[in-house]
Amino acid sequence: MEKKLGLSALTALVLSSMLGAGVFSLPQNMAEVASPAALLIGWAITGVGILFLAVAMLVLTRIRPDLDGGIFTYAREGFGELVGFCSAWGYWLCAVIANVSYLVIVFSALSFFTDTPELRLFGDGNTWQSIVGASVLLWVVHFLVLRGVQTAASINLAATLAKLVPLGLFIVLAAIAFNSDVFTLDFHGIDLGVPVWEQVKNTMLITLWVFIGVEGAVVVSARARNKKDVGRATLLAVISALCVYLLVTLLSMGVVARPELAEMRNPSMAGLMVRMMGSWGEIVIAAGLIISVCGAYLSWTIMAAEVPLLAATHKAFPRVFARQNANNAPSASLWLTNLSVQASLVLIWLTGSDYNTLLTIASEMILVPYFLVGAFLLKVARRPLHKVIGVGACIYGLWLLYASGPMHLLLSVVLYAPGLLVFIYARRTHVDNVLLKRRELALIGLLLVAAVPATWMLVR
Repeated sequence: MEKKLGLSALTALVLSSMLGAGVFSLPQNMAEVASPAALLIGWAITGVGILFLAVAMLVLTRIRPDLDGGIFTYAREGFGELVGFCSAWGYWLCAVIANVSYLVIVFSALSFFTDTPELRLFGDGNTWQSIVGASVLLWVVHFLVLRGVQTAASINLAATLAKLVPLGLFIVLAAIAFNSDVFTLDFHGIDLGVPVWEQVKNTMLITLWVFIGVEGAVVVSARARNKKDVGRATLLAVISALCVYLLVTLLSMGVVARPELAEMRNPSMAGLMVRMMGSWGEIVIAAGLIISVCGAYLSWTIMAAEVPLLAATHKAFPRVFARQNANNAPSASLWLTNLSVQASLVLIWLTGSDYNTLLTIASEMILVPYFLVGAFLLKVARRPLHKVIGVGACIYGLWLLYASGPMHLLLSVVLYAPGLLVFIYARRTHVDNVLLKRRELALIGLLLVAAVPATWMLVR
């Protein structure tokens, strides 16, 4: 019998997927573009928006508990088979590319302990030694998840608690070292030469990515012990992450003046820790970064493997990916995901290419399902309060798409186009093969037409 996930395991899954590598570079990233005044406004907007999205997911788990798999099934139920497939395909592809970046970051962080001016062992995470190490970690996690999602989730809970130790220590030391005079120095960022509202918009481009993973509990809702825990876990994790992000960014600006903080090398939290506790600070943060990224990688592996399984169950992916092993782990889906990650690692090593553009475009594909969550709630809500939450989540979803850049949304069509072949093939692998509807054919035609200029722009 399959063991189900409780509230603590679900909360850890969401929190771990959000708190990855980004939080350790957040002080410098924010100081580079915004003053304390802009930060306070920016976090207020982001906080309200992300809470709307989290509450929308909580409400949907209550009014439609029959829909397992969250963002994929919401898109499918509300807007048709093809939109549901595109939501699942985009989410899965984003998760695969994100997992590649996590593996690269782990070995880039390990270089802190191994590399010297004379010896470049792990470098920026793209040496052959890094690729071998990343491949070993990839397959260790693979076989761990094959032992059962519950086993992997229990280890993830321990990793989440472990990553909160260095973050908690940083927050306590920064609170002690906080100086209000340093914090209020050039409070409105006149030295930046940019209006406060423009600064606020620039913070949005950063806060945009730190909450990706908010849907973690909803994605694995079929494995929840209690369906009500899914919404609770999402809300708890969002509030916890928001508190961590707020404290890390605001307290940092009271420890070191904004211009100096903006010049710090990333992960900037390490430089701040050295100021507050000596050379040991750098080791604490480097170790915390490695644990944090490994935990986030484990969370994203669980979530990435769950999506093709759910999509295949609902006949959007080929039938083979609906297979589970004796431990109720999504075995076929997990092999597909991790073979894709392995191929990407090899390509990075062979080409020495910068895949950051691809990561940005793929991340855009996860924002469309976020908007569809609000749109679906708006469609099925009966109570006025639920409609208000749906409108709030929709507005935030549209804002995310605008802030991340409409150009990236167009370029993401290049990644959607190959998925259409998977969708058409999936229809043929299921017994009750249904012909494509006229609306679906029109959408496929539109995506293929848009893929031509998008491909040209990407090559340029």
